Amino acid sequence: MNYRRLLALFLLTLLTGHAADLPTLWAERVKSVAAVEYYTETETDRRPSVCYGTVIDRNGTIILPPVAINPRITPTQLKEFKVYRAGSSTSVPAVYLGQDALTGWHFVRAAESIRGELIPITTFAAKTAAEPAIAEEVWGIGLRNKDEDFAPYLLDSRIALIQSLPQRTAVALHEVAGPGLPVFNLAGEFLGLAASSFGQSFVQFTRMDRNGTPVILVNVEESSVFQVAAEVLPHLGRVPANVYGRPLAWLGASGLQAVDPDVGRFLKLENQSGAVVSEVLEGSPAEKAGMKARDVILAVDGAPLPRLKPDRVVVGFLEREVARRAPGQTLKLTVLRGETRLDLPVVLGEEPRLTTEADRKYFDRIGLTAREFVYADAVALRVKTSSLAGVMAHFVKPNGPAAIAGLRTDDWIKEIDGTEVGNFAAAAQKLGAIEADAQRAEFVLLVGRGNETAVLRVKLK
Repeated sequence: MNYRRLLALFLLTLLTGHAADLPTLWAERVKSVAAVEYYTETETDRRPSVCYGTVIDRNGTIILPPVAINPRITPTQLKEFKVYRAGSSTSVPAVYLGQDALTGWHFVRAAESIRGELIPITTFAAKTAAEPAIAEEVWGIGLRNKDEDFAPYLLDSRIALIQSLPQRTAVALHEVAGPGLPVFNLAGEFLGLAASSFGQSFVQFTRMDRNGTPVILVNVEESSVFQVAAEVLPHLGRVPANVYGRPLAWLGASGLQAVDPDVGRFLKLENQSGAVVSEVLEGSPAEKAGMKARDVILAVDGAPLPRLKPDRVVVGFLEREVARRAPGQTLKLTVLRGETRLDLPVVLGEEPRLTTEADRKYFDRIGLTAREFVYADAVALRVKTSSLAGVMAHFVKPNGPAAIAGLRTDDWIKEIDGTEVGNFAAAAQKLGAIEADAQRAEFVLLVGRGNETAVLRVKLK
């Protein structure tokens, strides 16, 4: 099908002298992109951010790439979303809808007043789902910065490579669109959505360093990489039901690693992909289904894992297979345990409370944001998840009393003034009392950091 499309474009070029009326195509397709501005309220400041996205429906819904928002930021810190048309200095209010776990996209919905001026990318979808061909010429859209009124500009290139990573991904010879913005063929059909650009390796030489220093450069404004339309269009309806993206399916098999080719030959898996389970999390659906550490996952619902290159990509494939399902659904995993193959029906659970959902509170005098201790913290610290005690130091103000005492971000606060911290509410009450006591000169924290425990004396005066 790719060859037929290329032939048609070639014949069109012979007959008309050009593949299509690009200015006409441009004028319509540029209406499918937008700039999104928002503010992040942190403990110490209020920061503006700008990112770019693609319009997906007539309701003014816009998808933003995964990197558009810092994963440590909770949705409650995101404020004042605004949407700008390409080439415009005028904005309209917008609402943040949340992030989808499968695609990683963030969803934003613009006010009704601008929706008539936007065109959904689905309008330009091809009638067939054919991939672009190697060497096919493609073009896309980039947007300038806010001080240039988000002026749109044209980028074009040719396809150099198409791979499954695990999504089908095309790599162009050079930058072809801004991250999160669409790519088209010469007929104006939507070919895919630009992802974050791959880093390029260089060697930097200076007068002082004649041997050269390895450097990786990443273009954050333009990308040569895009996920093909077949990986984008089926998922545009995954608008989150809430800002946390729930419901979220959970397996609980941790530290998955692709089977090394040499190990695969030893296990007689020369023609089979596999993923080794490093750890089965406590109380997880995987544990309830009888999965064990060092099991090798070979198939999902009877279908063998695909052979993907590089080998590590198979881990992303498995994670996506879980993310595309809902809690309560059964996932049949075929595993190799020793020399025995077993079918394990796993009833997927609901993902435990996320760090972005955790309760938190900032204590300005102390210079500390205490955050609720959640399941993911217990896993990271390799402690029992059955009793989630203590709180985490989510933010430590530079040069504040807590920082001067030696407290670091992500330290686990176990005791405050010799009293064990049972939960977030108890910690907040204790820290609040210390904060409010103007006569208090100091207090003591017992914290865990990796495998170490430290006593920190926090001086308030």
